Amino acid sequence: MTLRLRDVTELLDSWFDPACAESWDAVGLVCGDPDQPVGSVLFAVDPAPAVVDEAVGWGADLVVCHHPLLLTPVHGVAATSPKGRVVHDLVRARTALFTAHTNADVSAGGVNEALARAVGIADPQVVTDLDDGSADALDKLVTFVPHEHADAVRRAMADAGAGRLGDYDGCSFTSTGEGRFRPLQGAGPAIGRPGRPEVVAESRVEVVLPRRLRRQVVEAMRSAHPYEEVAFDVLELAAVAGLRRPTRGHGRIGALQAPTTLREFADRVAAALPATAHGVRVSGDPDRPVETVVVAGGSGDFLLDTVLGTHADVYVTSDLRHHRAAEFREHDGPALVDVAHWAGEWTWLPLVEERLRAAVRERGDTVATRVSTLVTDPWTFRADRR
Repeated sequence: MTLRLRDVTELLDSWFDPACAESWDAVGLVCGDPDQPVGSVLFAVDPAPAVVDEAVGWGADLVVCHHPLLLTPVHGVAATSPKGRVVHDLVRARTALFTAHTNADVSAGGVNEALARAVGIADPQVVTDLDDGSADALDKLVTFVPHEHADAVRRAMADAGAGRLGDYDGCSFTSTGEGRFRPLQGAGPAIGRPGRPEVVAESRVEVVLPRRLRRQVVEAMRSAHPYEEVAFDVLELAAVAGLRRPTRGHGRIGALQAPTTLREFADRVAAALPATAHGVRVSGDPDRPVETVVVAGGSGDFLLDTVLGTHADVYVTSDLRHHRAAEFREHDGPALVDVAHWAGEWTWLPLVEERLRAAVRERGDTVATRVSTLVTDPWTFRADRR
């Protein structure tokens, strides 16, 4: 079986739903033919010219980047501009480009989660929940069917996606009773004749299903049901607060495996991330105890007020501005650790690389992969006063 570009992009979209991207973002397939074969994939943070040169030199069929190439609207991609040359180089080499940006930040297995695990958070949890619960909303479907047809109806509903609870499928409940009805003139009953009351031994079959699959499951149930007119109930199940653990949202928070000091934690962060000229900047008492950490990949100013309301000891992020950081520290809240934007988000690349390799193996295909180690952070060196 040949792995196609559309196979890879469908996997990436299923993990990092483009609907989760911010309205201003530009994610998805930038260039490439969905039907083209993919035998090699390069992962990088930025679709910078040097990364494209690396991809073309290696012979990559696809580059998966975190940052978009064309974040703002353009009216042309002439090779007279750096971004235009990138597009021309990619197309000339038949190398596709795919980006997952803010949708990869907030998703399970995304950038925030990768950064959290890199700095030592054992069980990272979402800080700001973006899920309204609609994706997890459940219905219960109840129908009444002659005993001898109950198995067929149960199978049809299960095949349509009903009866899946955690790591179990085919879940249902059946009780027995009597169904009563009288077919009228013009009816074509599966059991009985028009004008004559009937009593039928029936099974009451109940299944739980995702609300988003309601139509498919009801249609499957009716197709398998022997009755001309099918009696059924659809009940919307109420959510129970505290039972659902958010999987999608801004930032991640959690405890380290063992308490440490701010100085030791900052050293750990520096060792876990790729080296950059930016390095790791810290605001706080070096001897402050650190046990609970909040992280946010990319520019983390927007989460500062939320972090103040947590029980975190330190906030790890990037691109903190002077005034916002100073005002934050005046509240005597968590310490701040500011890392290079590129370095914090680079931690996602090995994770998504391995996830793709595993998914492709499961399909029975193979793909060569590579994570770019080119430092594309815009700051190239620092001058220390002597």
